[in-house]
Amino acid sequence: MIQFVKRNQLDENKYNACISASLQSRIYAYSWYLDIVTDNWSVLVLDDYEAVMPLPRNSRFMIHYISQPFFTQQLGVFSKESLSIEETGKFIRKIPTYFLKIALQFNSGNHFSTAKAVLKNNFILDLNDCYNELYQRFSKRRKRSIKQGLKKELSIEEVAFKEVLMLSRENYSLKGVSDKEYHKLSTLVKVAKEKNKVSVRGVKVDGELIGGSVFLLDEQRIVYLFSAVSQKGKKMQVGSFLLNSIIKENSNSKKTLDFEGSMIPSIASFFKSFGAEIETYSLLKKRFL
Repeated sequence: MIQFVKRNQLDENKYNACISASLQSRIYAYSWYLDIVTDNWSVLVLDDYEAVMPLPRNSRFMIHYISQPFFTQQLGVFSKESLSIEETGKFIRKIPTYFLKIALQFNSGNHFSTAKAVLKNNFILDLNDCYNELYQRFSKRRKRSIKQGLKKELSIEEVAFKEVLMLSRENYSLKGVSDKEYHKLSTLVKVAKEKNKVSVRGVKVDGELIGGSVFLLDEQRIVYLFSAVSQKGKKMQVGSFLLNSIIKENSNSKKTLDFEGSMIPSIASFFKSFGAEIETYSLLKKRFL
């Protein structure tokens, strides 16, 4: 039986154990993560937490709706056993009807039949190989970019997130990302740091920070969550240099580098140049108005 459970009624230990043991496990779905990125959320729970589906919820002008939080690419159903299209559909039909709008991104392991779903692309790289083999799959252009960074004698080190955030504010104008969302991201990095679930890497030249990235860490994936590069850093191919170091450091592991998208052709091409493969996931949109 699938039941609707409010956040304050949730058995956190059983819920998080289900996320950890699930075939589709994603760091975004843990209770501590959702508590930060969304103001309110509930869960659909199958039996004794055999499968769960978190529902990030909001309301505006008395209209209740479900929407994907920032910095959370894939949610959906997380299960200890493989789910059929029909079983995933049961979860979707159990979403309470007082949510008049739904815009929820499911994980790549979820499959369901609905005309309302939009397929989206993510890029992932299996790191279960030696670095030399992984490097051989890079495009010629990417190899040139990495060599350029090596010639410039760039250095990589752990840095404070506030430095990367400052770099982002100085060089980007992220549409739709409010100060509130930036604050949530800062809190997320702080809490993840306490849990040893994040690495904030900075690239410097002559002591100057010219690029930085936030990588989320769990048992299965290294998630490329956030990055910022100065104009100087772009010219020095900081992005290629930093990602190459992460790939090299984690080669011969059972982990996957998750690039988090993108549907933008230029960014997709950049990720693909590291030998990454497409991982599709679904965006479910529904209106009950």
